[in-house]
Amino acid sequence: MYNSKITGLGFFVPDNVVTNEDLSKLMDTDDEWIQERTGIQERRHVIKGDDTTATMGVKAARIAIERAGIDKDEIDFIVFATLSPDYYFPGPGVLVQRDLGIKTVGAIDVRNQCSGFVYGISLADQFIKSGMYKNVLVIGSEVHSTGLDMTTRGRGVSVIFGDGAGAVVLSREEDNSKGILSTHLHSEGEHAEELSLIAPGMGKRWVLDIIKENDPEDSSYYPYMNGQFVFKHAVVRFSEVIMEGLKKNSLEPSDIDLLIPHQANLRIAQFIQRKFRLKDNQVYNNIMKYGNTTAASIPIALTEAWEKGMVKKGDLVVLAAFGSGFTWGSCIIRWA
Repeated sequence: MYNSKITGLGFFVPDNVVTNEDLSKLMDTDDEWIQERTGIQERRHVIKGDDTTATMGVKAARIAIERAGIDKDEIDFIVFATLSPDYYFPGPGVLVQRDLGIKTVGAIDVRNQCSGFVYGISLADQFIKSGMYKNVLVIGSEVHSTGLDMTTRGRGVSVIFGDGAGAVVLSREEDNSKGILSTHLHSEGEHAEELSLIAPGMGKRWVLDIIKENDPEDSSYYPYMNGQFVFKHAVVRFSEVIMEGLKKNSLEPSDIDLLIPHQANLRIAQFIQRKFRLKDNQVYNNIMKYGNTTAASIPIALTEAWEKGMVKKGDLVVLAAFGSGFTWGSCIIRWA
């Protein structure tokens, strides 16, 4: 059986920087309030007409493919993770295939929100391990800014999220001691509504009824998050799934060279860092600059860390995420 390894990385974020001070002009908040709760100083928002979830994914993918040293036509399969697709259907995977001009390969969309990229990596890894594909493009991309309640009512959520995209190319590795060592995925649908966006919810609400109601006070069209409840579950599940991955590979927290957590909240990452007794140079965070970009946050952070020389051959790199669903997962990598 084969292994898979990351051979190319890329990310893209919009040029439009939105600071905490900018948000304070739209809602009752300030820099101190936001940083104290989330650690975020600024985030990126798309400018209307410039970029979409799919087009940002394409830009990140082009960089990843080039860095992998392969031609686009050597991509065998596309996995696209997002909660903010351009269309209700089709999903963005096929849009990437079209816009990159890749031959008629398969494309699949992953709807696991903050855990989407880890789920996508796991899916691609299984395809490569089985021998079905040799090079799989995995993308995480999000446009949150077009669907946020930018008023005081929505500040608890709206200050957190940003737009961006990250991508990696996973390729076949003959040496089973290198690359993706294991992935670990979980869900707990019991808490599905604690972090959710209910509308339009085609299965529960008919489009004609939604149009007829046309209620400007209907907050179900905006993301909802039970912040404290999510935080309490996140710190537990992050810890569990990281330890699950380490134990699977007979490793200890002290073996970690770099932990890249999903950039949900700086306070969560700091809690996990203290629990595992990791030094600052063993955990990479960039939520301060980009906010929570959901499925895009891990590939953006991983690419940035790699560009800074923080990811080296032979390093043990751990990816971990928790989010809506609830879903969570980890990926243990021996960098090849």
